[in-house]
Amino acid sequence: MDALLAKVIERHGGLDRWNTASTLTTRLTYGGPFWAFKGRPDFDSTELVEADLHRERIRHVQEGTGQVTEYDSDTDRVTVTAADGSLIDELANPRASFAGYTQESQWTLAQAAYFRGYATWHYLVEPFLFTWPGVEAHEVEPWKEDGESWRVLRVTYPESVHTHSDTQLYYFDDGGLLRRMDYQPVVNGSSPVAHYVSGATEVDGLVVPTRRRIHIRQEDRTPDLSWTPITLDLADVRIR
Repeated sequence: MDALLAKVIERHGGLDRWNTASTLTTRLTYGGPFWAFKGRPDFDSTELVEADLHRERIRHVQEGTGQVTEYDSDTDRVTVTAADGSLIDELANPRASFAGYTQESQWTLAQAAYFRGYATWHYLVEPFLFTWPGVEAHEVEPWKEDGESWRVLRVTYPESVHTHSDTQLYYFDDGGLLRRMDYQPVVNGSSPVAHYVSGATEVDGLVVPTRRRIHIRQEDRTPDLSWTPITLDLADVRIR
């Protein structure tokens, strides 16, 4: 295991604790203008989220409406159901439905559920995910920002893991806490992103960030902080 990865895993609770945990649940509030821009203002919402920590599966239940969205990579299917269980929308092989899409393309309900599903699952399972079979993580050049020097992991995912982009960068401070992520979602025209992470809290032995702010990344890797397309705020985090 890469030395930086070993430090990061230990700082976030240790591999033994991650292996014994099965599920993370949280009350998660999504915000920002991105959702309306993609034709889904209803995704600017608060959701009760349950993420499986050992397989790519996640469930959202929207507060107020009770609408349920579920994504399971094993079946490669996303479903959206009403509170009474009736099917509203579904999509098999959802990644293929984005072929030819650009940053301006709007999304169906199921497509938005897929994007939010796999993305949120990643955010909740990282950095444990870096230790999975087929995932490669290696330290690269450090990055300086706001007077700090952050160590950087370059992580490459196998095709079996649905993610924003095959290779992503993760930035960690001196204490081993995640501070930033860089990626370019292929489902959104590969728009470059700088994703900032803060508010780390310890829950049943695992360290979980509670505040995320997502910005456009410029050619020199600096963020455009003039606006924030997506926000995520976690509360009531529980580990089982």
